[in-house]
Amino acid sequence: MIQVYENIDICSRNSFKVHQHATKIIEFDCNSDLQQIFAEHVTDRWMVMGGANNILFTRDIEFPIIVPRNEQIEVISEGSEGIYVRVGAGLEWDELVAWSVERGLWGLENLSLIPGKVGAAPVQNIGAYGAEAKDCIINVEMYFPEQGGFVTLAAEHCGFGYRESVFKHTLKGRVIITAVTFCLSKIAQPKLGYGDVEREVEARGGVSLVNIREAICSIRRTKLPDTAVTGNAGSFFKNPIVEASVAQNLLEHYPNMPHYPTADPEKVKLAAGWLIDQCGLKGYSEGNVGVHDRQALVLINTTGNASGSEVITFAKKVQKIVADKFGIAIEAEVNIL
Repeated sequence: MIQVYENIDICSRNSFKVHQHATKIIEFDCNSDLQQIFAEHVTDRWMVMGGANNILFTRDIEFPIIVPRNEQIEVISEGSEGIYVRVGAGLEWDELVAWSVERGLWGLENLSLIPGKVGAAPVQNIGAYGAEAKDCIINVEMYFPEQGGFVTLAAEHCGFGYRESVFKHTLKGRVIITAVTFCLSKIAQPKLGYGDVEREVEARGGVSLVNIREAICSIRRTKLPDTAVTGNAGSFFKNPIVEASVAQNLLEHYPNMPHYPTADPEKVKLAAGWLIDQCGLKGYSEGNVGVHDRQALVLINTTGNASGSEVITFAKKVQKIVADKFGIAIEAEVNIL
């Protein structure tokens, strides 16, 4: 079924809670709806939106916004060690994580409580606490309006990297993700080496899927603001990846600086939140925008009245202060429209 909304304020549809208007929002349930949508409602430009948890709107949107609503979870094959599960793009991501944990399936538990839809997971290659969506993705199904048909892209062709994918580059604005297939394991594969995860898991009685999920949820609730209460888009900045020599030089001055290995032995990942915190910005605000007082990676709509442009101005100030102090450029993780 297709549902069309016209000339509406999208404040309630984006997690930053900024007030902008959309000329037309089109929700759809079935893949077969897409050909009708492009025949009857789309003439030129368009965009896809899930939960808009990683988007900052800075202007009104004068072209159609297409929103997938398919929430189906379908087990397509099962073996002694794991299963393949196909999931509709419109399902809330954390509902999928909860579903997998309830069934004793490993792979997604460290990604608990990340806001957003399943269809957005491969776009951003969402990650947290040592895990990334790409670790479990088998393929991504999408509609290709240019061809008027559907395409399935295997994970190895999705260009996955740290908060990166082909969907943010060559396929950006060209496809609509309709479903994602994941491989989930029946064999325990705990990842406890990031942050406070191991300590929180042990406090709950030791390693189990339920304990890991509960630990991750507790950590996130402690550190991150609830989008239902305070407008934000989660981590506003990416953790910078720098040359190992740059990291070593900084460690000589800041021996307690968090740093993490990457797939490239010549590169090191730094913690952008720590860099921002060291600049004295945690809890700092100007006007309607601020840095969250418990997680410096998160910018917040402090009054509920922030505009997208105001957020951008504030973010640029944070970036400049970090660059001036550490010589490190931190990039925005949020998609800016």
